[in-house]
Amino acid sequence: MTLWFVFALMTAAAIFAVLWPLGRGSRAQADGSETVVYRDQLSEIDRDASTGLINPPEAALARVEISRRLLAAADNPREPPSGANLRLRRLAAIIALVGLPVVAIGLYGVLGSPGLPDFPLAQRSRTPDGTQSLGNLIAQVEQHLEKNPTDGRGWSVIAPVYARLGRMDDAVRAFRNSITYNGESSERRADLGEALVAAANGVVTAEAKTEFERAVALSAEEVKANYFLGLAAEQDGRSADAATIWRTMLEKAPPNAPWRSLVQTALARVGGSPVQGPSREAVAAAKDMSETDRSAMIHSMVERLATRLKQNGDDVEGWLRLVRAYMVLGDADKAKAASSDARQAVARDPERLQQLNEGLKNLGLDG
Repeated sequence: MTLWFVFALMTAAAIFAVLWPLGRGSRAQADGSETVVYRDQLSEIDRDASTGLINPPEAALARVEISRRLLAAADNPREPPSGANLRLRRLAAIIALVGLPVVAIGLYGVLGSPGLPDFPLAQRSRTPDGTQSLGNLIAQVEQHLEKNPTDGRGWSVIAPVYARLGRMDDAVRAFRNSITYNGESSERRADLGEALVAAANGVVTAEAKTEFERAVALSAEEVKANYFLGLAAEQDGRSADAATIWRTMLEKAPPNAPWRSLVQTALARVGGSPVQGPSREAVAAAKDMSETDRSAMIHSMVERLATRLKQNGDDVEGWLRLVRAYMVLGDADKAKAASSDARQAVARDPERLQQLNEGLKNLGLDG
C-alpha cells in the first residue's frame, strides 16, 4: 500500500505541475511596461548616434519609427484576461487533476491484473541458461508435433537438433518422418543415413548404406552420401574401392570445398593418393606457352598418371582417364597398351574388370 500511495503522490504532483498555470490569472502587466521598452530603444539610438555607430539620417528614421510604436502602445493598453475565462481554466485544471487518476485506476482494474501475486526479486533476477531455453524450445516443438504429426516442416526442423544433442534414435525417427511428409530428396536420404551411422557408433550398417545409395541415385553428386559409401567400402575391407570413390570426389570438387581436407585424410588412410591437377600458377603459365611447350606439359602430366597407375593398378577410374588422355593426344598405340595393362592389373577382380571393360567400350576400345 505504501508503494501505491507514493505512486499516487507522484502522479498528482506531475499533473499539478502541468495544470497549475491554467488555474492562475495572468498578472496584469505593469503600467507602461511596453512604453518603457520603446523609451529605452530611443535612448539607445541617441547613444549610438553620439558615438558614431550610426549616421544621423539613419538615427532620425529609427527615432520616427520607434516614436510611432510608442504612441500606438500608449493609446492601446492590453486588457487583462476576463474573470469568466479564468474561472473556466481553473475548472478544467480541477477536473483534470481529479479525473485523470480516477480514469487510470478504472482502466487498470479492467485491463490490468490487480490480483496478481507478488513476484520476488530473486526470481525476477534469475534468467534461464542456454540449455534450459533450448530444452523449452524442443519441448514446444515436440508438443506441436504430437498434435500435428504430419507437419513435415516441424520434423525437418527438429531432426538436426536431435542429432546435435546426440539423441540419435529420435533423430532417425524425425528424419524418417521428414522424408514421409516432405518427400524424399538426396539430402534427406543422406541425412537419414548419417543419423543411422551415428546411432551405430560410426558403423555404416546395411540400412545406412541403402539410404546413401538411394541418395546417390537421386543425385550422383551428393557429397555426404558418396563419402559414407567410401567409408562403407573401407569398413568392408575394400580399400581400393574406397580410394576410387574418394579420389573421384576430390577430382570433381572445387578447390575451396569445405570437405576437401576430410576426404583427403580418408584417402590417405586407405593408402591412396589423389591425382594432383595442375596448380593455378601452372594453368596461368600454360596460357602464355607456345604450342610445343603446352604439349610437353600435358604429356608430362599424363606420364605422371601412368607412373602412379603402375604402382597402384586397382584404380579403374585412373586407367580410364589415362586411356582417354592418350586418345585425346592422338596416341592410339599407347591407348591400347594402357588398356591392356589395365586389364592385367584388375584381372583377379571380376567386378573391377567388368567396370573397366564397360568404360573401355564407351571409349571405343572393345578388344
